[in-house]
Amino acid sequence: MNQPCNIAAALPQLARERPDQIAMRCPGRDGRYGETLTYAALDARSDAIAAGLARRGIVRGTRTVVMVRPTPEFFLLMFALFKAGAVPVLVDPGIDKRALKQCLDEAQPQAFIGIPLALLAKALLGWARSAAVRITTGRWPLLAEATLAQVEAEGAGAGPQLADTDADDVAAILFTSGSTGVPKGVVYRHRHFVAQVEMLREAFGIVPGGVDFPTFPPFALFDPALGLTSIIPDMDPTRPALADPRKLHAAIARFGADQLFGSPALMRVLADHGQPLPTLKRVTSAGAPVPPEVVEKMLALLPQDARFWTPYGATECLPVAVIEGRELLTLRARTESGAGTCVGRPVAGNTVRIIRIDDGAIPEWHDGLQVAPGQVGEITVAGPSATDAYFNRDAQTALAKIRETLPDGSHRIVHRMGDLGWFDGEGRLWFCGRKSQRVVMDAHTTLCTEQVEPVFNAHPQVRRTALVGVGAKGAQTPVLCVELQAGVGREAWPRIVEELRHRADGFVHTAKIAHFLHYPKPFPVDIRHNAKIGREALAAWAAQQLRKEAA
Repeated sequence: MNQPCNIAAALPQLARERPDQIAMRCPGRDGRYGETLTYAALDARSDAIAAGLARRGIVRGTRTVVMVRPTPEFFLLMFALFKAGAVPVLVDPGIDKRALKQCLDEAQPQAFIGIPLALLAKALLGWARSAAVRITTGRWPLLAEATLAQVEAEGAGAGPQLADTDADDVAAILFTSGSTGVPKGVVYRHRHFVAQVEMLREAFGIVPGGVDFPTFPPFALFDPALGLTSIIPDMDPTRPALADPRKLHAAIARFGADQLFGSPALMRVLADHGQPLPTLKRVTSAGAPVPPEVVEKMLALLPQDARFWTPYGATECLPVAVIEGRELLTLRARTESGAGTCVGRPVAGNTVRIIRIDDGAIPEWHDGLQVAPGQVGEITVAGPSATDAYFNRDAQTALAKIRETLPDGSHRIVHRMGDLGWFDGEGRLWFCGRKSQRVVMDAHTTLCTEQVEPVFNAHPQVRRTALVGVGAKGAQTPVLCVELQAGVGREAWPRIVEELRHRADGFVHTAKIAHFLHYPKPFPVDIRHNAKIGREALAAWAAQQLRKEAA
């Protein structure tokens, strides 16, 4: 009998081979790591929960909202849902409440499992009205039909649970961060998750038995399938930029973590803390480009044989390409001269191509779409982890997906990343910024954020910059918003702006920027990684400032 295509299928085998290995350690309310799950316990308890959920009507295909903190309950529940063949629906809880309600309504869930506060918000704000089954992780079934503990008790002794899921069955609906608009629900099929596990294993040389410190909880779901132990950090996962580095260091050292995943904001926290991380052998950072100075600081804190990886991808397709930190630093001068940020070479199995920039839909792939070598265009990827649709968003699906007919007559989906980039002569991919955030001055002049901002970010008193366009596309005025380093006073701005203008004059593309505005607060950033700059909000602010100057 063939094993079902399911990310949870590896769990029973690991439970047999490594029953006593710790699958995960989670901090309690006091911050102490008293909550642990062995592989045997994770497998057996998720079986019981899956059986109990079936008694409540949560079975294969049931769309189920999950609003649970990164505790043992979250991981038990997710693997139970995968085993049941149900479809977990994950939305970042920190997004705008109106957008959150829209996402939950679009998902049309039949069940809702959450912490007591989430059940209260559901009742008061009308979230997910279609969800007839409600389960709470609290001690009492307030606003719910049952507690998760009751569900587990009801399914105890039922034995192994693993639905006979097919590769194309929907496995989950994962909403994007919404950094450039209302989040979209990405349809993940079981084959996408299984492919991601194998691609990550191969790209980073991951072997069973390691100890991972994943600061973005959903990534911890890969660890059991990879045979790793997860140490869940004591931090708010929606605010990585505010994580306490002392707590992170203490957990990494105590449990001998040899792998770490974190956003660029989390990496900056560790880099600025400045303490060595002697146990780490593999560090991975994604979600946005990692500033070169952060890469440099992190490499100095890691052992000589450690690797610092910055993979490129998105919720819709991950991983796409990858580059190691040392190679990235050798290209720093090119980045600071306007080349963009190098994101490395495509991961094995992916076909990455650059097509002409087009804001409209492209239904069918044809050879005329591709641009000449070295030319900037939109990045596309076809591969085993490239998803093929957004849930209940047909218009967005049409804009992001291209149907390609292969020579043998079969078809595949090409995902448009919504990012601009180009390939160099050595086969490396360079990221130039989001397509929607490019500044189009006229028919001949387009400025890309990641080709402009690094030129100015190299100024020692600048923390970061953001290129935005004011006005209608095709006749936009480029404006550079500037966030200064902490402790740099406003009185320094006149001198700094002159120095920035001097830098701008050094390159043809940056010389076109006439307006430099000091943004008096930290830039708005995305809720998921605290790293993607909210340029849409900054563009509105810049337009207001220019109107004031003109008045």
